[in-house]
Order: sequence, then C-alpha cells, then structure tokens
Amino acid sequence: MKAQQHYPKLRIVKEELLSDNWYILKKVTFEFEKDNGQWETQSREVYDRGNGVTILLYNRHKQTVVLTRQFRMPTYRNGNETGMLIEACAGLLDKETPEEGILRETEEETGYRIDRVQKVGEAYMSPGSVTEILHFYVAEYSEDMTTGRGGGLEEEQENIEVVELSFVQALDMVESGEIRDAKTIMLLQYAQIQGLLKVRSKPLHILIAGPYRSGTNDDHVLIEKNVNYMNEIALQVYEAGHMPVLGEWYALPLIATAGSTALGDEAFNRIFHPSSIRLLNYCNAVLRVGGASQGADEMVRVAKEKGLLIYERLDELPLV
Repeated sequence: MKAQQHYPKLRIVKEELLSDNWYILKKVTFEFEKDNGQWETQSREVYDRGNGVTILLYNRHKQTVVLTRQFRMPTYRNGNETGMLIEACAGLLDKETPEEGILRETEEETGYRIDRVQKVGEAYMSPGSVTEILHFYVAEYSEDMTTGRGGGLEEEQENIEVVELSFVQALDMVESGEIRDAKTIMLLQYAQIQGLLKVRSKPLHILIAGPYRSGTNDDHVLIEKNVNYMNEIALQVYEAGHMPVLGEWYALPLIATAGSTALGDEAFNRIFHPSSIRLLNYCNAVLRVGGASQGADEMVRVAKEKGLLIYERLDELPLV
C-alpha cells in the first residue's frame, strides 16, 4: 500500500489490529471535518490485502476469450449455490510491478505465456472496506503461447479450470447472470466498447416508430408520405439482418375491417394506438425515426418501461 499522504480534513486517532491471520484487518478510528467545520469521530474496519491485477485474454481469429472457473467461498456464503465462479485471470501482487505480476499470474492460471499486455485502467473494487487497487489488462493469445495446463499453484491450494468461450457466449453469460464477477464484466464490456472482438447479435424484432398523422393536418397525401418513409426505413432494417415491423401494418387493415370511415373515429381510436402498444410485447427494440410525434414518443416511453432496446439511428443497430 502506498505511503499515507496528509489530508487536512482527516486526523487518525488510533489503529487497532483485529486480525493478521491471512492479511491485515484493522479498526481505524479517525476524526473527519464536515462541511460545516465541525469535527466528527468515526471508525471503520479496513482490510489490507495488497493490490492486484486482472487480465482478459482474447483471440481475434477465433473470436474467443480465456476465463477461469474456481470455487469462491464468500460467494457460496451469499447466494451462489455451488460457490463456483467464472472470472478473468487475476491475482495479488507479490513485491513486483503490476505488469510483472500479470505476466506471472497469466501463465500460472491459464498456461499461456504472453509477452505483451495493454493496461486499460485501475480501480478500487470495494472501497468501503478494502484497500486493494486492481490493475486491468488485456492481451491477445494464440495456441503457440501455451506452456502448460494452467490451473494455478498447488502450494497455494488453487484449483482453477481454464475456460475458453466465444466472445458472444461470454457476453450472453453476463446478461443471463452466469458471469457475476465484477472485474470480468468490466473487462468484457471494455472489449465490446473498444471493438477488440466483433459482436454479432441475433436478429431483433424492431418496431419502427415515427409520425403518422403528426404534422399532416390529416392530409392523406402527407400521411402516405410518412408511411412510405417508415417503410423505407423498415427495408433498411430488414437488409441489416433484423425483422422490422410498423404498427400501421397491423392497425390499418384491422381498422378498415372494423368499419372505420374517418381518421380519429371510434373504430380508429379503439385500434390504432392500442394495437401498437400490444405489438411491443412481441418486439425486442424500437427504432424512433422522423419528426415530432406524440404517438411515436409514447411508443418509446412504453418500450423503455418494458425494458426494450431503444435506437434513434440505423447505424446504432447491432451487427447480425
């Protein structure tokens, strides 16, 4: 841990050693100056286990990542039925630089000897009680880097399974809750955001939401123009690999069959907007297009409440 720097709003009163069985657990009593100038005495337990490193190994050619699976007692005591956790390779530093540490941990745990790593950041992982700073890395791996089976060190009672997953599968496991480890989720999301690996989505059923009557003064020519515009967008969505739908595709035939004779009559109002709301139950996402429209904005609002994806541009749609 780095040397303590003086902070004028803080006075350390005393430190009590509670445990040094594994790492160092202390109770720190201190005085803290509040915004109103008053000093308040507080105490906190602080667990010092040193700093750590973690890494995501990825292979661009195979579109895969290497993770680990091992038993974690604290998770077993808090809702993890088996105690087994899928996570990125990680470990504590042992009188070495973070880069030296991650190279060592990678070979010990995964069996891959890498020579180049990219640091992507560092973070306090549990700042309410633990001093640890975790250093995050990514690196490419290939089969010719294998030096052994990995699995950790026997003398440290490590029993680690090396897990190679497709990147898409790993992201799906984050979404499903199968991957619940914070550092692993952060690294996978970093890889996704930075485009280290390509993410190809399953086709989405996307509702195209745009103006129908808005701005037309119920002029049928302008209404038709609005519908044609949404149809053109739907075609582009289809050609991108997704399945588009307009609420109008369902509503207008139903409205005509129900005997509607004018825009806004009883049959029209009974079906037009409610049918689109019902349609959202069968969609994954909404693409909001065109100009002002209370109806389209309502579709977006309801879709957000249902937890659907919301897009505002075609280039935001995921690759298929």
